[in-house]
Amino acid sequence: MDKMHHDKSHDILCIGSVLWDVIGRTDRSMRVGSDVPGRIVRVPGGVAMNIAMALARFGMVPDLLTAIGRDPAGAELIEAAKVRGIGTDHVYLSEDLPTDSYMAVEGANGLIAAIADAHSLERAGDKILRPLADGRLGTVNAPYEGPVALDGNLTTQLLREIAQSPLFARADLRVAPASPGKAERLLPLLDHPRATLYVNLEEAGLLAQTQFETSAEAAKVLVEDRGAHRVLVTNGGKGASIACDGEVLTHTPPEVLVARVTGAGDTFMAAHIAAEMRGADAADALTAALEAAAHYVSGDTPL
Repeated sequence: MDKMHHDKSHDILCIGSVLWDVIGRTDRSMRVGSDVPGRIVRVPGGVAMNIAMALARFGMVPDLLTAIGRDPAGAELIEAAKVRGIGTDHVYLSEDLPTDSYMAVEGANGLIAAIADAHSLERAGDKILRPLADGRLGTVNAPYEGPVALDGNLTTQLLREIAQSPLFARADLRVAPASPGKAERLLPLLDHPRATLYVNLEEAGLLAQTQFETSAEAAKVLVEDRGAHRVLVTNGGKGASIACDGEVLTHTPPEVLVARVTGAGDTFMAAHIAAEMRGADAADALTAALEAAAHYVSGDTPL
């Protein structure tokens, strides 16, 4: 493997969903059937892309492993990644699968509804991981050694394969569920010795098959009772906790007025990774992540 090239071209891999987000936002509270004025935007999205964009804002150089269609939407998405400083050289470009998309409606009372049309990523399967095996980024005998942000939009089967694969044996795995509905897909990675899981309180409860009152309780149980190596648990505007090696650290995020929610967890994760890559200790990295997420949900951070 050309180690020098790999080191210069990027400093973290983002594996998972990269798609177009179509998001309708209004400053009014909504319910089923609401018809209100607002704004509709089309922006690059998907968990892996959101993490990559946030990492780029924090000074890192991410590279994507995903599936994108050879279609106009896909070409636009590749260009959108490039102008944001995100590498696309290792993306699996499909002739027969369309570029994925996601549609959400957000009101003053939070996310009202969302539909993910992300079938291409699931159908592409392990084709997106080929660069990790064919020598471009690594091989079975010389696996990739850098940080990897992994998103739970991958199929359960593929996540299970990743959990056992020698291709990830030396990677610094940072894992995020795509949504509470997909949290249980991460179970195969729960006890991976090199994985850090980033989950919210609801997702932590799904992984542990119980309900938690606080992030500290959730993080402690996932590490001590469920075999996780390291876990970060967020709880909206309440305390966020990190647990590792029997230690639990909890910080409370700054109070802000919430202007948006989609992508906040990805911003938190990216800020935490970036802080640690700069050498921050556990307390400082957690603080940096909470502050970045607070800026994001308040609308202060550009998309």
